[in-house]
Amino acid sequence: MRYLSAVAFLFFAFASFSQSNAIAIIPEPVSIVQQQGVFTLKDNITIAVTDDNEAVKVAGYLSSAIAAPTGFATAIKKNGNDGNINLIITATPDKALGSEGYSLVVSPESVTITANQAAGLFYGVQSFMQLLPKAITGKFVSKDVSWTAPCVEITDYPRFGWRGLMFDVSRHFFTKEEVKQFIDDMAKYKFNLLHMHLTDDQGWRIEIKSLPKLTSVGAWNVKKTGTFNYFSAPGADEPRNYGGFYTHDDIKEIIQYAKDQFINVLPEVDVPGHSLAAIASYPELSCTPGADKYKVNSGEPFMVWPSGGHFYGLVDNTLCPANEKVYEFLDKVFTEVAQLFPFEYIHMGGDETARNFWEKSAAIKALMKKENLKNLDEVQSYFVKRVEKIIESKGKKMIGWDEILQGGLAPNAAVMSWRGIKGGIEAAKQKHEVVMSPTTFAYLDYMQGDAAIEPPVYATLRLNKAYQFEPVPDGVDPIYIKGGQANLWTEQVYNMRHLQYMIWPRAFAIAESVWSPKAKKNWNSFVPRVEKQFERFDVAEIKYSPAVYDPVFKITKGEKNLPLVELSTEINGLDIYYSFDNSFPDQFYPKYTKPLTIPKDAATMKVITYRASKPIGRMIVITAAELKKRAGIK
Repeated sequence: MRYLSAVAFLFFAFASFSQSNAIAIIPEPVSIVQQQGVFTLKDNITIAVTDDNEAVKVAGYLSSAIAAPTGFATAIKKNGNDGNINLIITATPDKALGSEGYSLVVSPESVTITANQAAGLFYGVQSFMQLLPKAITGKFVSKDVSWTAPCVEITDYPRFGWRGLMFDVSRHFFTKEEVKQFIDDMAKYKFNLLHMHLTDDQGWRIEIKSLPKLTSVGAWNVKKTGTFNYFSAPGADEPRNYGGFYTHDDIKEIIQYAKDQFINVLPEVDVPGHSLAAIASYPELSCTPGADKYKVNSGEPFMVWPSGGHFYGLVDNTLCPANEKVYEFLDKVFTEVAQLFPFEYIHMGGDETARNFWEKSAAIKALMKKENLKNLDEVQSYFVKRVEKIIESKGKKMIGWDEILQGGLAPNAAVMSWRGIKGGIEAAKQKHEVVMSPTTFAYLDYMQGDAAIEPPVYATLRLNKAYQFEPVPDGVDPIYIKGGQANLWTEQVYNMRHLQYMIWPRAFAIAESVWSPKAKKNWNSFVPRVEKQFERFDVAEIKYSPAVYDPVFKITKGEKNLPLVELSTEINGLDIYYSFDNSFPDQFYPKYTKPLTIPKDAATMKVITYRASKPIGRMIVITAAELKKRAGIK
């Protein structure tokens, strides 16, 4: 009897574990209660939906999502709640759910998603899709799949209303269809804000009909291959045919596509810095003589970032705050932008303004005297405040990077804090709205693993660090924190596959930080859910970074002036194997157990991680010279 009881207990424990293991939703819902049994998705099911235009669209989205990988037909029934799947907008709003929350009940007989608004239904659909087998993400019909979802009761709603991803389409142009793919992927993880960085030194990407040179000239540069900011200067004979732009119709199509997935689109026109594409198109916007010779940057050096000093420009890539033509120009730009984008905010950039040419400008000196401006911070503030008035005249609110605080913040501006959280704290204390987007947690262009194997970038952001993102700093009134976002700058991102590699899985971490309750965040729970998403991405043919499996190196000076190497892993349960003899280690090589001093004459160190006797990390090779450099040994 005791034996049978033990067997029964083990069976129940295994069943519970299996069911729990199947529930791997990102971002983590507010509440999940597991029930016994499964719901089986079959052919010819009925989706019953509240007779609401937006809700019916959600039903159509779900029908299409099911059909592609299963081949199952679905029927959509309006004004019903007796379908196999029910999408119901509440007659009496549930205050706890708000505008984006939902209730999801999966029973053996049916699936019911209830929400106050269609957005909540959409997010409930995303959670339901993550309960189904990974094959549901496939592009083609999968055979011999048991299309089941575990029975659960989920109550869920977002922590923040601003859950953003920034897509830099300026440094390298991405097509309308690629932007749509980006929207598809972000929607699955309940992001609701696409920030489009539309203008920069490398390209102007939005048609402005009243200023045609912005796209006939400003949208094109010379295609280069290599490392951004180290390219050779383009020759006069190299064609300027690399780039592109979005027409008004393209923008409208993108906005509607995003809207159908409950995503707002925030346009950014980056001024007064980062404006070389605009100046190459209209040189009169510059304070600096010779601007008529400027070209759209193709990735060759044009800024200098000295260690411990302030950056400066080799060319003047700033709009001239002392030139009234600049404000006439911006009025035309923001008139068309405001007409195209329904979102309440327009982003004016304001970051990284190289002001060394302003220091020499007679026009700037005259402006300072006329307006009683004490320094260049106040000059920039003067510009920002005038831009805000232009944007507000179009019926929009202005948001900018945290540099807009310098010299005094514009009266009604919102601040996007990127240089850490200090700017956001300062803005919130001044009772301005804030979106947190600090480099330390949310910059997805940074390396994800060791520099020996990652595409070279000047900083590193590992998944576990991104997961520590907390949008509300201690001591700040949360009423002023609208939410947070991650940013993908694309100087070093040349194509869609590389873009996916940079975004995922770190965007999972940001998604959970801006949606899930703070108290529910748990790294040890997050990691297995990430791995389940990896499996789904494999089926969907979406690229992602495996850097979370790679070892972490800490290198210091050891005995006899030799590097001392300390290894660790981001996640538990991995074994590390190494070699110093130029061969490729596997599980039969020495296993790392304590810090290692490299042999005197070793040329390389090679390291790989294993889990359950199978390789899981990438082979990392670091030369002895590099190890010495990192240890500070000359």
